Amino acid sequence: MPSPIPASRLLPKDLFPSVDAGACSSPLFKHGTTLHIPAPRPGRCSRPWSSAILWSELRTVGPVGSGGFGSVFRAEYLGQSVALKRVNRSTKNRLASRHSFWAELNAAHLRHRNIARVLAASTCVPAEPEYEGSLGGVLMELCVSDLQQIIYGTDPLEENRCLRYAEDVTHGLRFLHAHGVLHLDIKPANLLLSQDDVVKIADFGCSLKLESGSEATAVSPQLSHVGGTFTHRAPELLKGEPVSAKADVFSFAITLWQLLTRDQPYVGDRQYVIYAVVAHEMRPQLQGHAVFSGARGQIYSALLKRCWSSVILTCVLASRG
Repeated sequence: MPSPIPASRLLPKDLFPSVDAGACSSPLFKHGTTLHIPAPRPGRCSRPWSSAILWSELRTVGPVGSGGFGSVFRAEYLGQSVALKRVNRSTKNRLASRHSFWAELNAAHLRHRNIARVLAASTCVPAEPEYEGSLGGVLMELCVSDLQQIIYGTDPLEENRCLRYAEDVTHGLRFLHAHGVLHLDIKPANLLLSQDDVVKIADFGCSLKLESGSEATAVSPQLSHVGGTFTHRAPELLKGEPVSAKADVFSFAITLWQLLTRDQPYVGDRQYVIYAVVAHEMRPQLQGHAVFSGARGQIYSALLKRCWSSVILTCVLASRG
């Protein structure tokens, strides 16, 4: 749906992304070597992306990873390599698992080079043992890696590469925020890398859609402490307070700190970390890391501190000078 604030007011003209206004619909059709999404028929359904996936055309190749509410598999669909996410029905919190499935589609209608593209989704799954307990499936573009693997891999990251990845995240987040979508689970594992080494924001299972004209939204008490990664969640999320784009900015700063230091943000018991972040404003250490020394290091430190306290997403372009 259109943004309550024109994206052109928030993004420089040379960075203004293109938006494919057509909603994600299924089934896909193939033209040449590219999967295309047909335009939804007027009045066909209010959620055109939830129409049936052609399960007979889908072949699961192997597992990619798993999370709190689902598992991701590499698959072949209509002759193309895709990622299939099966959203599982949680027996402990069924409301949260249903929310996770529909939240995956909050950005399905948007098109941007730094957002993982949703190709199709369906709540109807085959009556086969492998889909038992599944709420539905989501087909997405396939990526080759994620920042979690890159940061903690064997080879150290060059500084310019770190900044390029961070820059990709800021462009994706600013586009999402301009269209009223809060991701609320920004972390290295949810930032995928394409074959062209471009970062794409993925996994919208914790996301929320802002009401038109609003800047913040309340989180349901049943969902405020469910999902997400506590080391990256903003204090207002940990406290169950209304959230805004600031929550994603906070998480982005934790991720940028990891990119620069290749270290873990916190060590200790989950409840201790949550208490320290909320009550004592604990943040990842800046002292003791060589990357934060010197003139450039001071720029990084100032950027991180601003992101941990500012409601505005600061672009990292300025720190590349």
